Amino acid sequence: MATTTTPRMTAEEFFAWANRPENEDRRFELENGEVVEMSSPGEAHAVVCWLVIKVLTDYVVRRGAGQILTNDCGLVVRRNPDTVRGPDVMLFLETRTLDQAARGHVDRVPPLVVEVFSPSDQPGKLNRRIDQYHRRGVPLVWVVYPEERTVNVCRPNEFPKVLDETDELTGNGVLPDFACKVVDLFTLPGQTPIPLPTES
Repeated sequence: MATTTTPRMTAEEFFAWANRPENEDRRFELENGEVVEMSSPGEAHAVVCWLVIKVLTDYVVRRGAGQILTNDCGLVVRRNPDTVRGPDVMLFLETRTLDQAARGHVDRVPPLVVEVFSPSDQPGKLNRRIDQYHRRGVPLVWVVYPEERTVNVCRPNEFPKVLDETDELTGNGVLPDFACKVVDLFTLPGQTPIPLPTES
């Protein structure tokens, strides 16, 4: 990631700047009012994001309410100076019409944020993101690790709980009646789950 030399911005100014024609096909976040360009995470990251979205879509359809935001939709996590993160996936339990959807970044608090670990991620910076989500009021964060095929369940003021493919992922009191197998986040439709190699 490289910090660009743009003046300090508000979330609203950042949204307008990031959507200029010259910034098309580039990914940015705003940290303490400063623009940070994000690297492209690659195909494996995108596939796991889709599998997460598929599982959450099944949940939303089953309960008949809810909304999933994708495509690094900006979430305002701090004001003065403003910080805007682009979570891989956000889940809201209520349904909004397209007319009610914000034209800029999201300022409301999602019950769930999902981050899929990418090759450019650094543990320290990722932990700072999780802390920012919690400080903003997000009660549940999942960090999905494609290579290890694990999920870290992060709650405020608790140590992360690490789940592997043999475990079940639940709503942790945040997502009513949600449950899925961790392996579902790493298995494409029509495929049989491939067991992780064991140490001899």
